[in-house]
Amino acid sequence: MASVVFRISPIAGETTFSLVSRVAARYGLDNAAVLTHWQWLSHQPRHEGGALRADAEVLLDAAGRRVLAGLCGVGEDVLGRALPSWGLEDEKLASRAAGSGPGAVWRVGGAAVGPVAFGCRWCAARRAGAPVRVMRYAQRRERVCTRHGRWLLDADADQALEFLDVRGLPEIVEAQRRWVRVARRAVRAGVGPGEVFAVAYAVVCRWWDLALEWPDERVWPARLHALAGGDASGDFWRWRAVARDAAVFPEVVEVARALLDPVMAELVWQDSGAGRPRALPADGAFCWRLGERVGRPWLGPLAAVDFGGPLIAWMGAVIRRRRGVAVPPGHRDGLWWVRREVQPPNMAAQLRALTKEARLPGSGTVWRSAVAPERRALIGNLLDDAEEQLIQLRGAQRGSSAEAAERLLKGLGCGIDRLQQAVRETVRAALEAGVRVEDVAAWAGLSPDALAEVLGDGGRAVR
Repeated sequence: MASVVFRISPIAGETTFSLVSRVAARYGLDNAAVLTHWQWLSHQPRHEGGALRADAEVLLDAAGRRVLAGLCGVGEDVLGRALPSWGLEDEKLASRAAGSGPGAVWRVGGAAVGPVAFGCRWCAARRAGAPVRVMRYAQRRERVCTRHGRWLLDADADQALEFLDVRGLPEIVEAQRRWVRVARRAVRAGVGPGEVFAVAYAVVCRWWDLALEWPDERVWPARLHALAGGDASGDFWRWRAVARDAAVFPEVVEVARALLDPVMAELVWQDSGAGRPRALPADGAFCWRLGERVGRPWLGPLAAVDFGGPLIAWMGAVIRRRRGVAVPPGHRDGLWWVRREVQPPNMAAQLRALTKEARLPGSGTVWRSAVAPERRALIGNLLDDAEEQLIQLRGAQRGSSAEAAERLLKGLGCGIDRLQQAVRETVRAALEAGVRVEDVAAWAGLSPDALAEVLGDGGRAVR
């Protein structure tokens, strides 16, 4: 490869390693042959199981950048405009002796620049001349290829799928187009579109987790099965992790639009009592209207009582702003800040959790596999709610002793109630899956008679 034979142009937002891989493919070589052009100061990133990471990135020193520009046949200025990681500094590269040759280090794309997603192969074919795999830096709010009807998946997970087919779900494609208008509205309001999306994303993902308990929810189950190719029940939990972001995207865009609407903020203010403060009601106009906007008129009362969730936090920030209450330093005005504990886990984290759970010795995987996914999700949600209630108690020691005690008792009561519900659901699930009554009673530390009382159904399930 002494002289340039082909001109390989970068794709906007592409990772540098993706471009290197395309250079190798264009010359009919494997990656290893091209990577020998640089002196490597680290090892290529891998997943825990040993598989190479699709979101691997390379950082090059000045000499290394000149080498890549020569291999591509394009100027460094062109590469600098197209590749987000181009020109990023690295301590290992900076500490190398002068004149030691072109250097490079491996990094994970998400840590170097931001989220990495698979690119659309058919869009890449317009630039490369043939469908090729491309990795691009892309936020979750820009994952739909509207031209080819694909939802482009995160590249940081150890799984083979590059995209989900959304051609049969036009509402997802349309949501991508609507997001452009929402982003412009955010800019006009002086807010970063990413901040607005983050709040809306947290709100809707919270609903997604709770929706397994909602008998009236019909849209997301149908959309999930469609994204899974027609039926997700064969690998329900994996598909819930892989398809969640695509499934909820239309609702996220609509919630983002609602949160930017001054009329909706005014409803929050009125629900709070305006000049005469009161507790937010379960039948408040804001949550009722928000439910209508996402096509779920029944959602309002459920969203209004999701204490500790990101929606209530946003409403609280709106109220504080209208009352002129100062917020803690670093939280800006609090309106577009999402607490870490309510930020949704990404697909890779969810898949890792599923794999870890499946490998735990004595974790009950055998009987759990016979339990309906909806029942398992219900148990998990109950435990999460109980944990959330207990976390909230940390801030309950304010006001008079009587008020603090009342809040503590109410919070403890709610947490205990959720734990008791989780116990009942777990016991029922184990019994329905064929676990012996004696074993269930031993796990719960109860006698069979006491177990029947916990179930509260006259003991029919244990007799």
